[in-house]
Amino acid sequence: MLEGLRIFVLTISAHSVLCILIALIGRPTTRTRNFPQGKHLSVGFLVSDKGEIFELKSELNNDKKEKKKEAVKKVIASMTVGKDVSALFPDVVNCMQTDNLELKKLVYLYLMNYAKSQPDMAIMAVNTFVKDCEDPNPLIRALAVRTMGCIRVDKITEYLCEPLRKCLKDEDPYVRKTAAVCVAKLYDINSSMVEDQGFLDQLKDLLSDSNPMVVANAVAALSEINESSSSGSPLVEMTPQTVNKLLTALNECTEWGQVFILDSLANYSPRDEREAQSTCERITPRLAHANAAVVLSAVKVLMKFMEMLPSDSEFVTSLTKKLAPPLVTLLSSEPEVQYVALRNINLIVQKRPDILKHEMKVFFVKYNDPIYVKLEKLDIMIRLASQANVAQVLSELKEYATEVDVDFVRKAVRAIGRCAIKVEQSAERCVSTLLDLIQTKVNYVVQEAIVVIKDIFRKYPNKYESIISTLCENLDTLDEPEARASMIWIIGEYAERIDNADELLESFLEGFADENSQVQLQLLTAIVKLFLKRPSDTQELVQQVLSLATQDSDNPDLRDRGFIYWRLLSTDPAAAKEVVLAEKPLISEETDLLEPTLLDELICHISSLASVYHKPPSAFVEGRAGIRKSLPASARAGSEGVESTESQAAPAVIPAQDSLIGDLLSMDIGGPTVAPVAAAPAAPFGSAAMDLLGGGLDTLLGETSSSPAPPSALAASSAALLGDIFGAPAASATYVAPKTTWLPAEKGKGLDISGSFVRRNGQLFMDLTFSNKAMQPMLGFAIQFNKNSFGITPASPLQVQSPLPPGVAADASLPLATTGPVQKMEPLTTLQVAVKNNVDVMYFACQIPMHALFVEDGQMDKRVFLATWKEIPAQNEVQYTITNVMHSADSNFTDTVVSRMQQNNVFTIAKRNVEGQDMLYQSLKLTNGIWVLNELKIQPGNPNITLSLKSRTPNVAEGVFQAYDNILHG
Repeated sequence: MLEGLRIFVLTISAHSVLCILIALIGRPTTRTRNFPQGKHLSVGFLVSDKGEIFELKSELNNDKKEKKKEAVKKVIASMTVGKDVSALFPDVVNCMQTDNLELKKLVYLYLMNYAKSQPDMAIMAVNTFVKDCEDPNPLIRALAVRTMGCIRVDKITEYLCEPLRKCLKDEDPYVRKTAAVCVAKLYDINSSMVEDQGFLDQLKDLLSDSNPMVVANAVAALSEINESSSSGSPLVEMTPQTVNKLLTALNECTEWGQVFILDSLANYSPRDEREAQSTCERITPRLAHANAAVVLSAVKVLMKFMEMLPSDSEFVTSLTKKLAPPLVTLLSSEPEVQYVALRNINLIVQKRPDILKHEMKVFFVKYNDPIYVKLEKLDIMIRLASQANVAQVLSELKEYATEVDVDFVRKAVRAIGRCAIKVEQSAERCVSTLLDLIQTKVNYVVQEAIVVIKDIFRKYPNKYESIISTLCENLDTLDEPEARASMIWIIGEYAERIDNADELLESFLEGFADENSQVQLQLLTAIVKLFLKRPSDTQELVQQVLSLATQDSDNPDLRDRGFIYWRLLSTDPAAAKEVVLAEKPLISEETDLLEPTLLDELICHISSLASVYHKPPSAFVEGRAGIRKSLPASARAGSEGVESTESQAAPAVIPAQDSLIGDLLSMDIGGPTVAPVAAAPAAPFGSAAMDLLGGGLDTLLGETSSSPAPPSALAASSAALLGDIFGAPAASATYVAPKTTWLPAEKGKGLDISGSFVRRNGQLFMDLTFSNKAMQPMLGFAIQFNKNSFGITPASPLQVQSPLPPGVAADASLPLATTGPVQKMEPLTTLQVAVKNNVDVMYFACQIPMHALFVEDGQMDKRVFLATWKEIPAQNEVQYTITNVMHSADSNFTDTVVSRMQQNNVFTIAKRNVEGQDMLYQSLKLTNGIWVLNELKIQPGNPNITLSLKSRTPNVAEGVFQAYDNILHG
């Protein structure tokens, strides 16, 4: 009986399991196709799947319209969840022949999805598309042309041209606006066809359309085409007439249409101040729009156009006040919108802090703000901190430092230090606040406070050292590399004031091998400082650290520094003292400001991803390395000194990473030394944020204005006088240094090169003389420069007589540009050059005379000059004496100096006489955009002239002095 039961069970399994499973699972899906082939379960599902397709096929061919529509809906539903219903392509296409708009939309949706995988079958639908493009119903016409544009099949694209041409001229605006977008889609598929068929011209004509939505779509399509164009230049040039039409349409189109139009206007540069002001007035109402994208796009246009207007004008002041409320309103949105707004505001306050200087309270952190919003608000608070509101800011920051979020607390503590560095009047209160936080004994608070106190010591030397003993009490709690390195720096810097400095540093030395490399480097330097200050009782300690650094370490940076210190100490202790204990430059007020050229580019990308990432589009969008947007050059060049902003500081330059690869002059070349001139200590070239080995930017120091220098009557009136006094005709009043030998023949394998630098017609030239003193002809000359302080690079290939026979000399004039990679050189004006010919590659270094770098638009407005002179710190002023100036007893000598300097692009802003002494106030600008303000004191009968220089980059002062000296003695 048991055996019979077993047989019965097996029989049931054989006949019924498949049916039971199907009943339990329900209708089969395409996933069943993954079951192994040959199994009963798989076969059953395939049969069922075919049954479903067959069922849909029959419904699609039903005579009843409702049945057809329901069948197409089922097909679309299956397609949406990932089922393959491509087998129904012919049946679905047959449903296109209908007047029902809903059914037609569903069929078109199906076609867009499967046309690419079934290109041959998609041709079946072309006739219907063409027919629908002439349908009486405008919705069907628009639907047909839109669908054809979405089907990316070359065979169908060929049939799209004629219907699209008709739709672009359609009487219904809905069809025209749809056709405009279709042109951009077609350009992406086949750009040459769009240009050949004249669609671009038709698209430009739509900018004059009477319907604002058609205009908006035409603008959007043209913008898309411009961005994807490979030509590198805009396909459509904006004209005042076009701008006027766009501004008219702006008030009537939808919010996204307004965004497109505003973005397009941001690419337009008004012809003059009047047009810029008029355009701003018509755009300003968009600031009250409810859509954040419209507001930010309007802000972008206004920020750009404001650069073309005088900063002290009433209109700009009024416009600045109008920009604040809409930006504040954006901060009442949801957190995600707040964050985007804050990232854009961060750029705006770096460019124009006056816009939000009275709105500090809106950036105070709320308890329920997400951490990313809190951190961004904190950053903006520091940028807006000033003497007027710093007390309020510090009170907030101290409160934030007691929060529970570690990252937020760290940034709040660091922000207190930044306040101290930025606002000198608040430094003492900031230090007191930091000490209070250290007393809390919260580990991460203490460590962050020590890091920022180190920066405060750098900014205010010999002022707050009384707190060092308090800092040393927390030495044992420090476990983070940055905090330990900061504490070691403090001990080494003030070792002479800390009685047990040797014991403290020795305690760090016990675990030297386990320390972070940052700590090891700082410890090495600190112990060498200690030895130089207290050599008698620290000799053993310095020997121990030098041994650890040079013999036991695998870190090449540490070993190299150790060997340098060792050789300095063993060969010349006095030189070691000058190097290691040299006076340190003060740190910058802002170390995290964006480089000015990058900031200008990002301002032009407000309301886009670039403004959120704080990176140019080329850094994260493939194929966007072509056109780079920037603010109007003429406005930026003249804005120096108008605004007291952090962004006006001397720009830091970070050359592009690719400029560091494959450099012809990668070897160490020593340039000629320049005799030092006694002067006040100079700050470093650029800001403290400079990283000459960094990457990511390919921009240069500032920009050169394109506007011509204002005419001067003095140049004409003193022309004859110049010829008499300086022994040269007026036409040659520009000083040209005599040629000097840069490469002697014995070092150049028979090639002797001499030359000089000269400025002609606003262009810098390198005049060279090549002398072949070898026994063979020379040919195939080429030249290349190493990275240098001013980005100087050849503007064209070197043209030299070729071949150059033995015993023959040939002259060449090489035009130069200032668009090359930038790297600070010592001395600043050093230019390292490689010259190649058929013999070899020869290397030499020369000095560019600073006067050759003075540009023609260096005349500053009187008011701007006065404001800039006051803004530049007193410690940036350097004074020199120009001795034994000939003809100084001449009664017209002051006028001669004015004319002579103007001939060399140094412009006199004002002249006055104080107690018989002539005072000249002059301005000049270098090719990299650095301004230098000068004061000359000329005493009649005295052969010496006193020259005072002020600049935000004070270490250009020595070169400027040399230029004055050469010109006045020339």
